[in-house]
Amino acid sequence: MNNDELKALFDQQASNYDQQWAKLSPITNGLYFLLESVFADLPENASILCVGVGTGRELIYLAKKFPGWRFTAVDPSGAMLDACREAANKEDIALRCTFHEGYVESLPDDTTHDGTTCFLVSQFMVDKAARAAFFQQIANRLKPGGVLANADLAFDKESGGFDAILKVWMTVMSGSGVPAEAIGKVKAAYEKDVAILPPDTVASIIQSGGFTRPVPFFQAGLIHAWFTKRE
Repeated sequence: MNNDELKALFDQQASNYDQQWAKLSPITNGLYFLLESVFADLPENASILCVGVGTGRELIYLAKKFPGWRFTAVDPSGAMLDACREAANKEDIALRCTFHEGYVESLPDDTTHDGTTCFLVSQFMVDKAARAAFFQQIANRLKPGGVLANADLAFDKESGGFDAILKVWMTVMSGSGVPAEAIGKVKAAYEKDVAILPPDTVASIIQSGGFTRPVPFFQAGLIHAWFTKRE
């Protein structure tokens, strides 16, 4: 799936995206809870870059916890960014936000950010070199020592057990049992459009983009999260 196809997909999903993924709220809430501690040492006036911000859930969470922080919200989907802006206005934090429709590489290369979130974004880059270049683009916009928190779907599919965890994952998302044929269709789609790689491989790709060795800090189902610093 190319960038235009992904953008169109997320444009279509924007209006009901949060409702669609509401069943994962216990997982994402746990991720955000730990994220707060990952970023705890950032300055009181920190600048945070949210890459692939979607509807802005992590941005809203951090903005409430850290009232002195400012945010740059980036997403190629205009509909998703509109939903993020609407949520920020509702929470009275929009004046602390800059909204940028596009990709991270279209931002100024100015290394002004203290921290970055990037949740469930790089998994859509099936080419490893392109994925590493993506993380380099993020590093180029972080201060030296700036913190990246990244989460992606990850699993060592060669180790066995992928079909089993995929069934559990699909059951979590659907809230009910999942037929075997549905599992097969999702597995085929993941093979084509989502780069589900072993966690160590994902960590190495992140590091190759100009970061220190990533530290795992969260895992639930297929979601793995790491934090690291720009070298």
